[in-house]
Amino acid sequence: MNSLDWAVLIGYFGVMVAIGVWSHKRVDDVSDFFTAGGKMPWWLSGISHHMSGYSAVMFTGYAGIAYTYGVTSFVTWSFPIALGIAIGSKLFAPRINRLRSRLHVASPLEYLKNRYNLPTQQALAWSGMLLKIVDVGAKWAAIATLLSVFTGVSLNQGILITGGITAVYCTIGGLWADALTELGQFVIQLLAGLSMFVAVVLKLGDKGIGFFDAWDEPALHGHGDGLAGPYGTVFLLAFLFIKLFEYNGGMLNQAQRYMATAGPREAERSARLSAALWLVWPVVLFFPMWMSPLLVHAQKPDGSDSYGLMTEQLLPHGLLGLVVVGFFSHTMAMCSSDANAIAAVFTRDVAPVLSERARSWNARSGLIAARVTTVVFLALSMSVATQVNSPTFKDIITVVIKWVAGLMGPIAIPMMLGLLRPFRRSGPTAALTSWAMGLLAFWLVNYPINWNVDGGVPLQYQVSVPLAVSLLLYVLIGFLRPEDTPERLAVIERINSDGDGAAAAAVPAPATGGADTTVKDDVGR
Repeated sequence: MNSLDWAVLIGYFGVMVAIGVWSHKRVDDVSDFFTAGGKMPWWLSGISHHMSGYSAVMFTGYAGIAYTYGVTSFVTWSFPIALGIAIGSKLFAPRINRLRSRLHVASPLEYLKNRYNLPTQQALAWSGMLLKIVDVGAKWAAIATLLSVFTGVSLNQGILITGGITAVYCTIGGLWADALTELGQFVIQLLAGLSMFVAVVLKLGDKGIGFFDAWDEPALHGHGDGLAGPYGTVFLLAFLFIKLFEYNGGMLNQAQRYMATAGPREAERSARLSAALWLVWPVVLFFPMWMSPLLVHAQKPDGSDSYGLMTEQLLPHGLLGLVVVGFFSHTMAMCSSDANAIAAVFTRDVAPVLSERARSWNARSGLIAARVTTVVFLALSMSVATQVNSPTFKDIITVVIKWVAGLMGPIAIPMMLGLLRPFRRSGPTAALTSWAMGLLAFWLVNYPINWNVDGGVPLQYQVSVPLAVSLLLYVLIGFLRPEDTPERLAVIERINSDGDGAAAAAVPAPATGGADTTVKDDVGR
């Protein structure tokens, strides 16, 4: 990178901070900070939902998969995400929006206290927060790895730079800052992605390789196969189920985008836009990665440096800086949205249980707590990022695929299926058992069993077994030991109905009369 590239990068950081400062004026309370007050346009919510699912892992870990196996990187990653969001646009998006508009919650997990009980809510909240710290740590490590390729700064310096700038704008501006910066980042991504696409096509032409003839080159033998290596049919099906839950709210940050729109119909339109973008745009981004074996020789065994090397060789200064900015835009979009989601969970779900003082926070105190929590979460994730390449976590793609995909199912299944009428019989026993046994299954297939099997447990089963165990137990226990009390049924009806009849009725107080578990009528608020 030269001075022109640095100017582009520094200018980008400056704009992100400026957006955060401007958004600060639109944040008056925790509702504004966490859900934009329910005033976000559906198209902005859709773009924000799309962008918050990316990170620099795509240009490192998934670039390595594309370099090694080809189009399977699309077939087993972005395509399942697009399909999962499309299904979720009807199944989950409207219901998650009603969590805010009907139940008046600001955290996606806040409703679990009424849907199940307080222990279930706390179990999912704590495990979700811990998983997100690891997940975001992998994202910081990915962008720092790319930054080191282009600038020579150390991994820890790169983590500090990106995390520090993200902390500034997302802490002061909340979800509005996240969404507006993601809109700008989307525009940058379009310019950077198209620039790289054109550069690769031109370079292939210089080598006498046609756009469609490239797949016949020996270096790309087998790269046109949709399923390859460890990414087979079982992996694809498991990943589809995982992404159905994860990208519709199971990992919390995407749920906030649905909650931020004015109503259920807008949330549905937001999801459909995000699904369309996931189906089309990654093809443009992946094409240069699929062609990378023809243009560069990766230095790392997993090929994770291939995209960075190709960018350095093909793009002139200025455009190189723009593509580097594109890397940052992906990671900062995802990490800032995750930070906001976790701050919501801690401030709204965890702190009131831990502290009596937190239960009486006024608007100002709650907002300060939300901002402090955001900073703390980012600091913890940055600390984890420095350990991503340790023996515990291994490489970046291992953290993202194995840890995040494997652990997400047990956490997301009680939250997401608890929204749906067909699972109304599943109560706290089903939720807690499926959560605990899913985590145990993850540990077993990744450690004791994996160590005692020649060649280890295949990746597809490391990812799918925890999800399958949690799903089976959640459904089976709900059938054998139903816990569909009137209070829980009333919560489900409010989430599932647009009408003002039965669904708008107050949730009956439980026998104990506990005020904490009573959800009032909209009119009574």
